[in-house]
Amino acid sequence: MDNHVIDIKEIKKFYHVGTEVVKALQGVSVLIEKGEYVAIMGPSGSGKSTLMNIIGALDTPTGGQYVLNGTDVSRLSDDSLAEIRNKEIGFVFQTFNLLPRYTALENAMLPLIYAGVSKSDRKKRAEVVMESVGLTDRMHHRPNEMSGGQRQRVAVARALVNNPSIILADEPTGNLDSKTSVDIMRLFDEIHQQGNTIILVTHEEDIAQHAHRIIRLRDGLIESDLMNEQITTM
Repeated sequence: MDNHVIDIKEIKKFYHVGTEVVKALQGVSVLIEKGEYVAIMGPSGSGKSTLMNIIGALDTPTGGQYVLNGTDVSRLSDDSLAEIRNKEIGFVFQTFNLLPRYTALENAMLPLIYAGVSKSDRKKRAEVVMESVGLTDRMHHRPNEMSGGQRQRVAVARALVNNPSIILADEPTGNLDSKTSVDIMRLFDEIHQQGNTIILVTHEEDIAQHAHRIIRLRDGLIESDLMNEQITTM
């Protein structure tokens, strides 16, 4: 049985900026299996954000094919993309993206509203994930009553609540101090150990070292795609 959750073949993404064509991705192919922990790295302008947006079904490629968990998403309509995003992908962003008027628990429940889950089930499932990220005592606090690390934990809980195929984390420690960053990366390690597929986009080497495989991009192409020896030899 095919165990690939992500199958990207020769993905290209070109943008028109005035009369110029910017080739953000120039034929990238990646296979990611269920349960992998992958970091995508690269300098500014390497194409890593573009690749993340395509993996996250936030953008469509100019060419190539992207199959997510058996569905070819490279040619889907915007509505279908939104549906796939909500069902298959849990997002964790650098800026947390929490709604300020909602409690932590209500923020964690949001993807389930879009998925049409009943209110009682939403609450139950959100409480379970809030507990799993260590925030049982903060469920009814609003984001402005929480530290940066706690807010990022709420964002992680929200990403987990739909039991997605992949957790996609974009610079998840970018707005956190180093001690809090360590705590959040420890949480990602725990989530991975529970069998979740994690894709981490970062420009920080020490953050990428948590992943079991590191893909490095340069000028819209894959420069290297290697297992992380520091982890595989442990």
